[in-house]
Amino acid sequence: MVTEDFRLNYTECLAQLRGRLAEPAPARIQLLCGPRQVGKTTLLLQLAKEHGNSAIYAAADGPEAALPGFWERLWARAERIAAERPAIVLLDEAHLLPQWAARLKGEWDRLRRLRIPVHIVATGSSALRLTSGSRESLAGRFEKTTLIHWNATSLAAAFHLSPDQAVDMLVRQGSYPGAMAYRDDVHRWSAYVRDAILEPAIGRDILSLAPIRKPALLRQVFAVCAASPAQIVTLQKIQGQLQDSGALETIAHYLELLEEAYLVAPLKKFAVRAARRRSSPPKLVTLSNALLAVTDPHGSPDPATDAARFGAWVENACLAHAWISGQRVTYWREEPYEVDGVLEGSWGSWALEIKTGSVRTADLQGLLEFSRRNVKYRPLLVCDAATLPLAERAGVEATTWRNFLLRGLPAALEGTSPGKV
Repeated sequence: MVTEDFRLNYTECLAQLRGRLAEPAPARIQLLCGPRQVGKTTLLLQLAKEHGNSAIYAAADGPEAALPGFWERLWARAERIAAERPAIVLLDEAHLLPQWAARLKGEWDRLRRLRIPVHIVATGSSALRLTSGSRESLAGRFEKTTLIHWNATSLAAAFHLSPDQAVDMLVRQGSYPGAMAYRDDVHRWSAYVRDAILEPAIGRDILSLAPIRKPALLRQVFAVCAASPAQIVTLQKIQGQLQDSGALETIAHYLELLEEAYLVAPLKKFAVRAARRRSSPPKLVTLSNALLAVTDPHGSPDPATDAARFGAWVENACLAHAWISGQRVTYWREEPYEVDGVLEGSWGSWALEIKTGSVRTADLQGLLEFSRRNVKYRPLLVCDAATLPLAERAGVEATTWRNFLLRGLPAALEGTSPGKV
């Protein structure tokens, strides 16, 4: 998991870029990456609107970008504006331009050398597409920000939903803002997620970035991941479910690419020794439950009639929320004990047991055993509201999964007594 960046929601990202653009120009290039359809273009257009004639918005996937002299005209226009006031170049889908990083480096170096006041913000559809060029050519010249999948709080604020409605939406249909217009029409919603998000991410973003010898195998690996939310699955088992044969190293590589594209996070096992982490099977977390919904032939689960599948989707959503929020997320299992998630990062150090439905005191044994062996991690039960009294009697901190998805940690526990939220 890549953590050397800022992971922000839409509002936070907009505020940060406003601040960066208020600094003296030319400052470092702002690289904005993230999943498809989370609002990167909308954010650039908002900045263009706010800065009026000082800003130039250019889309590298637009027809004008294919015309001869596009690049030269863009910077000539920026220099004309900069002769009167600081200019801002907002370059959308920058990675689609040939040798984009080297060309951007040349322009930025020239602007710095001549002290021409031009800010640059460039976007791309995934971390791997932008940084694959920027790491070499733009070293020391850029700052990277990731616009993450929307959380429940952002959904509630943007679409005037109640907190419970936003959490239900996140668990059952994910949080892609562009899909919200179709949320009441399952067929249109599914078509949008497949055609505007999933297919371009797998069929274009990953395939155009890295050499993929077996594109069909990549799709099958994703399908296995989406069919196994929050499950620990060995590479050998994944291999056994594929129609096409593939080496274990190839499967592991494809899992890494799916993570870089913000589709799937293969969580490693918590272990003190790095060798044990690498040799352990991954726990597969799909980073948006929308992707579960469009790939599962049964659609979203009903908690009343399909409690087990609903519980897996809730656990997947909770672990994805922690990963998306920039936490280092692992799992722990040593028979007969298991912990659903081990978190480290800005939230603190936590061990999570995520349960829906009825919970017995015996279900907390793995959580408490892990905490006994690793005292720096606070044990936390993430559960239904009806289970909170059991946690209080057991002396274990607890919060509802709804509160966890809305507020994260430690906010979900603020102002509460141990074992109660």
